[in-house]
Amino acid sequence: MDFAQVIKNRHSVRKFTPDRVDRELIDTIIDMASTAPSSKNTKSSSFMVVEDKDTLAAISEMRTSGSAFVKDAPAAIVVLGDPEKTDLWSENAAISSTFVQLAATALGLGSCWVQVSGRPRDKKDETMGFAEPYLKDLLGIKDQYRVLCVIALGYEDK
Repeated sequence: MDFAQVIKNRHSVRKFTPDRVDRELIDTIIDMASTAPSSKNTKSSSFMVVEDKDTLAAISEMRTSGSAFVKDAPAAIVVLGDPEKTDLWSENAAISSTFVQLAATALGLGSCWVQVSGRPRDKKDETMGFAEPYLKDLLGIKDQYRVLCVIALGYEDK
């Protein structure tokens, strides 16, 4: 698929078939996303792949709205940024996340971005805290890193 077709075909997919995504495809997506430009070439973004169903279900509970569909995705990529490398970690991670989604489309997969950074777990109940600490604790993410988003991946169920 040429680049113009990738751009035209990319859309948010929240309903996936149960078909497993081959790890080679996921690795290809991460390889492509790793080439994304970054401020002063700091390469401050990194990625965590989640394929375990129980963990995906727990990720889907990080927010009371906007993340439930993650439990039905066969895989997800957590996009991380390193503020120790640059104060522009979130911008770099956003560019990398876009590359993840475009690469997924080019490889015949659907994807959907779920924002994590700055999002409360529940907009009406502040006592639930924020999505990012929940996710960092769940996945054992080191304090050094920030979580920008989770990108659900799979084959679109039309």
